[in-house]
Amino acid sequence: MTLACPAPTGDGGHVIMGHGSGGLLSQQLLDRAVFSRFRAPELAQRHDGAVLAFEGPVAFSTDGYVIAPIEFPGGTIGELAVHGTINDLAMCGAMAEVLSLGLILEEGLPLATLDRVLAAAADACEAAGVRVVTGDTKVVERGKGDGIYITTAGIGRVHPRAAITASRIAPGDAILLNAPIAAHGIAIMSVREGLAFETPTVSDTRALHRAVAALLDRCGEAVHCLRDATRGGVGAVLAELAQQGGQGMRIRQTALPIAEAVEGACELLGLDPLYVANEGVFVAIVDGAHADAALAALRAAPGGDGAVRIGTVGEDRSGQVLLESAIGGARIVHLPPGEQLPRIC
Repeated sequence: MTLACPAPTGDGGHVIMGHGSGGLLSQQLLDRAVFSRFRAPELAQRHDGAVLAFEGPVAFSTDGYVIAPIEFPGGTIGELAVHGTINDLAMCGAMAEVLSLGLILEEGLPLATLDRVLAAAADACEAAGVRVVTGDTKVVERGKGDGIYITTAGIGRVHPRAAITASRIAPGDAILLNAPIAAHGIAIMSVREGLAFETPTVSDTRALHRAVAALLDRCGEAVHCLRDATRGGVGAVLAELAQQGGQGMRIRQTALPIAEAVEGACELLGLDPLYVANEGVFVAIVDGAHADAALAALRAAPGGDGAVRIGTVGEDRSGQVLLESAIGGARIVHLPPGEQLPRIC
């Protein structure tokens, strides 16, 4: 008598444990969800990795995405993961070229949801001009995965004029933002708490590499430091940079770009928009003599049309950020002790 394991079966509409077996169901899932959308020649080899060739310096970054909910106003975990790694590379002065995509799927995830998430990721890759060249898929038991987790890693070529490091921040530098703040965190909170605002707020998730490229093309070495303001928001980024370099910074409350609907939602929820997460906002610290040129370059580039100057690096060595209020007072912008909104990216 020949013993054989029965083939796993499902209802056809959800992820089942058999999809992570490495067998026929795994192949069917990958054909349906991955290979039909991501068409890089390296990925088509279906190998354990990708062989790549680069000339000159490259940057490498990796990140994990565990956001809840996985679909939210303005996006999904799919494009969020793609944008996140593209943006991490951009903050190094690098333009992303290739990504890896790792999926951890929970048993019971609707395949229709997976299709939407990966379609969004593929669209984001195409729009950004990057390609997925390798990846992995695992399935965990029901109740252990929150639907889907994604890990991305990326490689990008460093811009020839990039010299980006917190150690180059100097007195007189201008502190710039590329876009209004706090939209992503408020969009997530509105879904989690079932809140309906008069003006709906959507996430600002987007790729920032073209705005950074335009900035570096125009200003080059005058760009001293870049940071994307994701978890912890703009306040956490500035407080960390001030501490790292021992520099004092002053920013103006009246200069902070905040959409009226987002500002109203923050007031209603008791949140400080300086500390609310973003997915399409970065801080640029540039030589003060090049501030106007930097703003012009950003405003002409995708993702930078809302660029403004919010403050200046001071002569003091306090290592603190002071926020000048609209009525003339000032307060210290501290590093937050924790997250106002956990599981935000």
